Amino acid sequence: MSPDDVVASHAEAAANERPPLLVLEPLEAFLDTHGLGSGPIEAAPIGEGHSNVTYVVRRGDWEAILRRPPRPPWPPSAHDVLREARLLSALAPTAARTPRVMAVGDDEAVIGAPFYVMEKVDGHVITNEIPPPLDDVEERRRIGEELVDTLVEIHAVDWRAAGLEGFGRPTGYLERQVRRFGGLWEHNRTRALPAVDRVGRWLGENLPEPQPATIVHGDYRLGNVMLAPEAPARVVAVFDWEMATIGDPLADLGYLCTMWTDRNDPPLGMFELNSATRRAGFPLREELISRYEQRSGRTMTDIRWYQTLALWKTAVFMEGNFKRATAGSTDDPFLRSFGEGVVELAERAERLTRDA
Repeated sequence: MSPDDVVASHAEAAANERPPLLVLEPLEAFLDTHGLGSGPIEAAPIGEGHSNVTYVVRRGDWEAILRRPPRPPWPPSAHDVLREARLLSALAPTAARTPRVMAVGDDEAVIGAPFYVMEKVDGHVITNEIPPPLDDVEERRRIGEELVDTLVEIHAVDWRAAGLEGFGRPTGYLERQVRRFGGLWEHNRTRALPAVDRVGRWLGENLPEPQPATIVHGDYRLGNVMLAPEAPARVVAVFDWEMATIGDPLADLGYLCTMWTDRNDPPLGMFELNSATRRAGFPLREELISRYEQRSGRTMTDIRWYQTLALWKTAVFMEGNFKRATAGSTDDPFLRSFGEGVVELAERAERLTRDA
């Protein structure tokens, strides 16, 4: 945390060079209005995300999670937390495993940006370490199977019945992804990277046949789910729905496989988000695909196209975060180191286009 991240009042914020992330006095009043806890707020950042900002907020024995965008400027259509809150509320009565939204703050005058408050779910988020109750071969395999089964549940939700008509357009999703992220690249770019342009053209020229539309999470990976505290391994919540829409479900599967590390993969450096999955017991990438196909009834026909899309989108999106870091809008040291990382992502994506 930086000293100007959390301030007591808007008057205190006005004396700083950057806008704050939380303003405690108006936030306390907002929580009081919604009957959420009582007394002064204690707030601390939580999670390893590098896009929207997530805080655990405590008032005595009461605690919850607050989500808001990062400091501006924001790329077009990015960091829309109100849209995220709408989706979570719609999914609450379905089989999708989501945290409960407790209150939505659509008035930017409260803390300087829209935000929402959701329940705090207890459990484990796995990155590089496996919690002892889940650290054996059987439980590791079960973690991978739970990850796939949870995704199948999300894709099985009747999104129209859930009130998500208009949340996204059910046709033309893949074309729009290529077009949208091509435009986002023009907004985010800080330098010339011809590989990003070449991969974007290749994706547009080699579109696969789309699947019938479902809810698409957009950032579905092991680091965005929470597992129950004790064995047997069970996913209790899926987080970070910022990129969600209605579209081709295989985009989620392709992204999951791209972000999954097999035990025999070469070192991936800063992009090895879950080195724990190299351990014995975790399913291999092809086993994840096979289980998804069996459980969903869909067939992954062109995994490399979807993996290329995932890498390209990540490069474009993270270039925006790198741009914010170099402009001083964030203090995240990971984002400040991302200059060469975006180049590496673009080169990996282009290698896939040559293999396809």
